[in-house]
Amino acid sequence: QVQLQESGPGLVKPSQTLSLTCTVSGGSITSNRYYWSWVRQPPGKGLEWIGAIGYRGTSYLSPSLKTRTSMSRDTSKNQFILQLSSVTPEDTAVYYCARGVQYGSTLWDEYDNWGQGTQVTVSS
Repeated sequence: QVQLQESGPGLVKPSQTLSLTCTVSGGSITSNRYYWSWVRQPPGKGLEWIGAIGYRGTSYLSPSLKTRTSMSRDTSKNQFILQLSSVTPEDTAVYYCARGVQYGSTLWDEYDNWGQGTQVTVSS
């Protein structure tokens, strides 16, 4: 069974870069067919797709965040990484990593595996 686990700092100062890692077990991030996404949920708001990295290593980013977002992966550790630069308090959210068969979908039922989520607060 595939499991995903987010890790990273819970508190980031404004203007800094947020870096989160998703560690995948029970399946390979290079497996054909799957896309590995980051999704967030700000307090009191709905889920927002941030970006994804595909099984070939290509990254796909939300147009609203792409100027501040980069995604990468470490296949030796079976991890994929999110970096979000120049953060503001509006980036405060629970951040999830998730697996799906396409990128960019906001039909959240289409993601078949989710991490438990990690709270990130942007504050000085």
